[in-house]
This record gives sequence, structure tokens and C-alpha cells, in this order.
Amino acid sequence: MTDLSTLEADLAAQIDAAADAQALEALRVAALGKSGSISGLLKSLGSMSPDERREQGPLINGLRDRIGARLAEKKTALEAAELDARLAAERVDLTLPAPPRRKGGVHPTMQVLDEMIAIFAEMGFSLAEGPDIEDDFHNFTALNFPPKHPAREMHDTFWLPENERGERKLLRTHTSPVQVRVMQKSNEKLPGWIANGQEPPIRVIVPGRTYRSDSDATHTPMFHQMEGLVIDRNIHMGHLKWTVDTFIARFFETPAVETRFRPHHFPFTEPSAELDVRCDRSGNEVKIGQGEDWMEVVGCGMVHPNILRTCGLDPDEWQGFAFGFGIDRLGTLKYGMPDLRDMFASDVRWLEHYGFGPFAIPNAATGLS
Repeated sequence: MTDLSTLEADLAAQIDAAADAQALEALRVAALGKSGSISGLLKSLGSMSPDERREQGPLINGLRDRIGARLAEKKTALEAAELDARLAAERVDLTLPAPPRRKGGVHPTMQVLDEMIAIFAEMGFSLAEGPDIEDDFHNFTALNFPPKHPAREMHDTFWLPENERGERKLLRTHTSPVQVRVMQKSNEKLPGWIANGQEPPIRVIVPGRTYRSDSDATHTPMFHQMEGLVIDRNIHMGHLKWTVDTFIARFFETPAVETRFRPHHFPFTEPSAELDVRCDRSGNEVKIGQGEDWMEVVGCGMVHPNILRTCGLDPDEWQGFAFGFGIDRLGTLKYGMPDLRDMFASDVRWLEHYGFGPFAIPNAATGLS
């Protein structure tokens, strides 16, 4: 039979001499592990007689408990010593300069938005805003969309669940509902930031987020749009063309702008057109004002008489035009971004490359980009 006193003294001495946690763990396994010395004594109890078992059992179990407690005590002491050593070695030198902070930047979408606002503000336009969550009337009906128009379907529009009144709101598919709010006289009490009815003449731009069920390299489910609206007497397509041509020349910072109208259909304008600009796509960038290619940049047209009547304006007295630009898409064209989806990928490396400094505020007098 093993001398328990000798075994305990030997194990205690080894535990006290353990230099680190690894050596202590090796001792624990040698003593209390599956094949350890104390575990072997515990297994031997099964082969003893009842009298021997009654005598040796408490002694072996007591040895196991004392060695286990000594191991735990030594482990705590080693961990405390290791922490003290780390604290001594990892002191912070307060005389060293602080590590550099990551600098933020202005997102290209916001930069392009500010550039567009600066240009249109110089042309006499004011700013109007409206809610992202709209009702069917402002988003479709008031804009001359027929009841069965495909844009009203789920594959094009994000509809919300019915409310307690059985009404289904939607995420606006364009900023055109704000144009209706600007023209329409309403008794509804609205927050101050939401545009309400104005007396003509009207000259506003409407920037904001819009939502459509669409996603590829040139489309995203959420994107930014800026629409313009002019209402006055004796307005015609020539005014529209001059406005858009002037904006494109200022935005792309080139006087050599050539545009053309192509007939199109929008429910809210008549006549309607898409406006193309001459460009060169031969290299890795799009060069505006040169080359033999054409690129569509804006949808536009004369405000439909039905919309004027819905908003309480007499189409025999008042005429107007409207246009709409994709803010994100203009940014990709001007600053050479190949994929529109990168605008919304939240990649800090991309923003560091394409972003703008916080003090690079576009100004019509000192420069835009």
C-alpha cells in the first residue's frame, strides 16, 4: 500500500515548485487525472475488503481533496503573479502621442446632392420636402396613374400592411408626391417640414429617398432622387430644355453640352420625354459633351392638365414642367463609380477612396467638385 503521507508531501512540494500554469496543469493530471496517482488509489478501493475500504477510503478521499485545494490555491497565485507581470510590462506611456483617429468623410451621394442644390438655388429654385411613407392618393392617383397601372403592383412598389382604417400606405416610389403637396391646397395639419400648398408661380426642387423593388448594377431598392417643378403662366418646353441643359453644363463642369429629347410616356406629364446627353464611352470613363454616344440622364415633360386640375389649378391659366434626376446615378457618372450598389455597401475603404472632405462644401461661386 502506498504511503499516503509520503505521497502527499511529495505532491505538495511539486505543487509549490511549479513555475507556471502549464507545469501546474501537468501536476494536476499526474495526480488527479484519469491515470493519476491519487485516482489509481481511489480505483483500488474496489478490490479491498470491507474493513480495509472503511479504513482507507476516508484517508484517500481526504488526500484527494487536500491536493485539489492546494492546486487551486497555487493556480490563483500563479494567475495573480502573471497579471502583475503583465501590468508591469504593459504600462501606458502617457508621453507618447495618441494613435491617429480614423477621419470621416462626406458620402458621394450627399456631396452630389449639395452640388445639385447649389446649382438650382442659383437658378432661383427653393427646396421642398415630404414624407417617405405616402398614401396611394399622393403617390399614384393625384399623379394621373390609372387604377390598374403596373407601378401599383407588389413587384414594383413596397406596400405596408393595412392600418386600422383599412388603408395601405407605401414607401414612395418617387418624390413626385411632394410636387402634389406643393400645388395642392389642403386643410390637413402637417408638420412644418412637409411642403404644403403654395400660390403660383412655383419653382421648387424636391430631393429625397425613394423606394422600388429593383436591384442590379444600375438599380437599388432604395435610391435618391431629385425632381424639379416649375408652374407659371406661358411655360413651354423651351424653358424646360434650357433649365436642364444649364444644369448639366454646370454639374459636369463643361460648356460643351449637347442634348436631345426622345418622346416617352409618363402618366404625370404630357408631352413627356427622356433627355439624352452626348457623351464618349470609349475609355474607362464617361466624357460628357463629346463622342458619338448618347446617354439618358433625366425624365421630364410638361405637367399633365389632370394633375393641375386635381391640385386646384386652372390648366388654361397655369402651365408647368417637371423633371427628375437620379442623384446616385449622376454621382457614378461624374466621379467614375462602376457599380451603383457600392453607394449603399457601407464599405469604409470605398468611402475613403470616393468620399469628400467635410469642408468641401459645393458653392456656385467657388466651384462644385
